[in-house]
Amino acid sequence: MRHSLSPDKPASIRQVATASVIGAVIEWYDFFLYATMAALVFNAEFFPSFDPLTGTLVAFGTFAAGFVTRPIGGLIFGHYGDRLGRKKMLVITMMIMGGATFAMGLLPNYAAIGIWAPILLLFLRMLQGIGLGGEWGGAAILTFEHAPKHRRGLFSSWPQTGVPIGLLLSTLAVNGASAFGDDALVSWSWRLPFLFSIVLVAVGFFVRLRVPEPPAFEQVVESGQRAKVPFVEVFRTYPKLTALAMGTRFCESLVFNIYNAFILTYTTVVLGLPEQVALNGLLIAAVLGVVIIPVTGRISDRIGRRPVLAIGALISGASAFPVFAMIDTMNTPLIWGGIIIGWALGACTMFGPEAAFFAELYPARIRYTGMSIVYQLGVLPSGAIAPAVATAMVDRSGGDSWPVATYVVVFAVIALVALAFTPETTLLNRDGESTADQDAPVDPETTGG
Repeated sequence: MRHSLSPDKPASIRQVATASVIGAVIEWYDFFLYATMAALVFNAEFFPSFDPLTGTLVAFGTFAAGFVTRPIGGLIFGHYGDRLGRKKMLVITMMIMGGATFAMGLLPNYAAIGIWAPILLLFLRMLQGIGLGGEWGGAAILTFEHAPKHRRGLFSSWPQTGVPIGLLLSTLAVNGASAFGDDALVSWSWRLPFLFSIVLVAVGFFVRLRVPEPPAFEQVVESGQRAKVPFVEVFRTYPKLTALAMGTRFCESLVFNIYNAFILTYTTVVLGLPEQVALNGLLIAAVLGVVIIPVTGRISDRIGRRPVLAIGALISGASAFPVFAMIDTMNTPLIWGGIIIGWALGACTMFGPEAAFFAELYPARIRYTGMSIVYQLGVLPSGAIAPAVATAMVDRSGGDSWPVATYVVVFAVIALVALAFTPETTLLNRDGESTADQDAPVDPETTGG
């Protein structure tokens, strides 16, 4: 029996979007929790033979490993998501991500099992990356393919709010664990937020089982148009478009991880401030991000995806030096203001239209694979290495922040150039059909840019 939700029923769309948001929150909670603990705890627990800054740099190396395996997850689950269905893959990715995070909370430290501690930590981090690599594309597509065509930006932005909500919950969890004191945080209380993730997974598993496959995928199945090897078709048919789309992602990915992960190291290790200063700034930015993402997603339905993405990149590039100047004052309100500008106004503005933008680049038969490739491969030269590169820059410069600000400006320029040559995917004809509904390649040279 065929089950589907009509995209013309708002209540059904909200049900699907809610399920996507819950799953995305869980995945990002797990991913960000690791980033925060890598900045605050893991250098002492798993890499104690290094000095604090070097130990943190090594810990960020394992942080980057999660990004390295994200494309693997994107390719695996993108392939089967386009072949077997979106829903099945989303349930599996949630179990992988949640199981790896829970296991981290049980992991013995270096003092207990020696070198096996960082090895196992690295392995679990890589599993996290595989889970998240398959998660994002599926969650975004689930809402995109159920949504009315004229509101795809809005509804596709809902799973993106899982990013700030996941950051908010992970930061609150770290704050709660920190309440026992710095010594307790390093020795045992850091484990509590990881163990708590199993509760979130149970809730998400129940919700996602109740969501049907999107109508667009059902139509692909019924028409017999499923791609045999989606990965091959993406690169054979859309090579230039895929490369440009990756470039548009560079700024968002880098800025996000600079102000999320690196800034904790910079404020605590370099500036010598309590970790609560940056953590509280991230909490405020995350709350604002929950509002900014759907607003910018909705705006992109009206004025296009590219203008909104460009605004976010411009904010990020233009504010880089002022933001770090604010942070270098060591004044708490100014630090919070800098994090809000860089993270909430810069990165979250780009988050809003991003899911719909990438989804509209590809037809339904290869959409899961296409947008997963763009999102997960695009993060490798940008966000994956951003905290480690920024930490190394500060170390080599003797504690100066200007190299990191320059780093942000360069990647903002790269994103703006890529956007200039990428088509505007919300161009509508009289029937209200976007480029995503045409089962033919989108040519950037004739469609826009």
